[in-house]
Amino acid sequence: MLNTKELYERRQRRTRARLARHSGGKPRLTVFRSNQHIYAQVIDDLHGKTLCSASTIDKSMKLPKGGDREAAAKVGKLIAERAIKAGITTVVFDRGAYLFHGRVKALADAAREGGLQF
Repeated sequence: MLNTKELYERRQRRTRARLARHSGGKPRLTVFRSNQHIYAQVIDDLHGKTLCSASTIDKSMKLPKGGDREAAAKVGKLIAERAIKAGITTVVFDRGAYLFHGRVKALADAAREGGLQF
C-alpha cells in the first residue's frame, strides 16, 4: 500500500516526464501550493538553475491572506513580470501533482495575461 506522499510524488513524476518530452528546451514554470501560500519558479532544467521566482511570502506582495485565488493571481502576474524582465517569454507550465483548477489555474491565467506564453 502506498502512502499519500508516495502517491503525490508519483503524480508529480508522471507530469514532469510528460513535460520533459514536449518542452523543447524551454524553461519550466513550476507551481507549489501549501495551505497558506503559493509559490512559482521559472527553472532552466538544462543548467539546473532557478531563473526567477515569486510567492505570496514576498515582502513586495503585502497580502493579508496568501492562500486564496486572488493571491495566486497576483503571484502569477509577478512571476510573468520577473520572467519577462529576465528575457523569458515562452515557458512550459508544470502544475506538479495538482489538478489544473482553483489557485493553480488562477496563477496560470494571470501569468498568461502578464505576457508569458504556454
